[in-house]
Amino acid sequence: MHQMEQALNENEQKLFTLIRKNPFISQQELADEMNLSRPSVANLISGLIKKGYIQGKAYVVNDTKQIVSIGGANVDRKFYVQGNLKQGTSNPIKSTQSVGGVARNVAENLGRLGINISMITANGMDAEWSQIEGASSPYMNLAQSIPLANETTGSYTAVIDQNGELVLAFADMAIYDSITPEILQPRLSKFAQAKCLVADLNLPAETISFIQQFALANNIPLVLITVSAPKMERLPKDLQGLTWLITNRDETETFFNVNITDEADWEASVQRWLDLGIENVVVTNGKKGALIGNNREGIQHIPALEVTEVRDVTGAGDAFSAAVIYAWLEGESLANIAKAGAINSAKTIQTNYTVRQDLSAQQLRLDMEELQ
Repeated sequence: MHQMEQALNENEQKLFTLIRKNPFISQQELADEMNLSRPSVANLISGLIKKGYIQGKAYVVNDTKQIVSIGGANVDRKFYVQGNLKQGTSNPIKSTQSVGGVARNVAENLGRLGINISMITANGMDAEWSQIEGASSPYMNLAQSIPLANETTGSYTAVIDQNGELVLAFADMAIYDSITPEILQPRLSKFAQAKCLVADLNLPAETISFIQQFALANNIPLVLITVSAPKMERLPKDLQGLTWLITNRDETETFFNVNITDEADWEASVQRWLDLGIENVVVTNGKKGALIGNNREGIQHIPALEVTEVRDVTGAGDAFSAAVIYAWLEGESLANIAKAGAINSAKTIQTNYTVRQDLSAQQLRLDMEELQ
């Protein structure tokens, strides 16, 4: 993969985050903040200018190269039941808590790949948001997030039995209904020069339509990522001009009210999406891999990669979506775009993390070379 922008190393990423927060910060203040000498900071700034991330004084962040991810950023809690689950009484559990949300996970993947990305979500003013902010801010700009004093930050809670099966889950996602077109408009208007918009279906239907209109009016590519079958009704009725739809078999069955029983049905469903005016479509199908298509290159099947040790499947779909977006922005062929998604997804489920910690543009290139 060639790169449009060179990836940032750890110090450059830290420096870029500080400059983005305060474009008028002095080199000495940056040096103090990062525990580096002033000349070291000057060298890092020079590198950021060469790589196209900032331009001159005050270090104006180059927002024309920005991607904006809009949608869910929540806390994921998992309760692992020890022994048999008993109703109507207290059950011993082990619990874990991590940050998640489709749009947020996609944004972190892209941030780790060196993409300049902003995230717009709605958040409570609570400990959960502090956790999300702390984990997310090294990889994305959260300055346009919408703080709501009377709401709780989104959360997803899963109860998992001793066989690793999901028993019950609770999704507290009501806060995203607060992201109305009126609230979003002043924030989104700052990104009329964005490189690409990404939105998940955690947003209300009228907000997704508003984002679609904004993208069309400003000639910005738009990627919609579906999140669950019940939320498919939030898709706009008119999908003409949508650049990418990334969805799965269940969600596609729900939208078209069909059963996909074999590869012919699956391929026909991709064509149905394309016939609605969408430029590029991916329909994933679990262990059977993905079908990817557009009207120029046709529809292609990319098998899922064999994974011997699955640690945690959480975030696999988001890793897939992010790598698809990244490879497309890099100008890759449809086959390579889908392969990037498949490899990033496979590498992610082999870790205990929702977003794999070793991800970088260079690492993804090496992973892709393994597939050749």
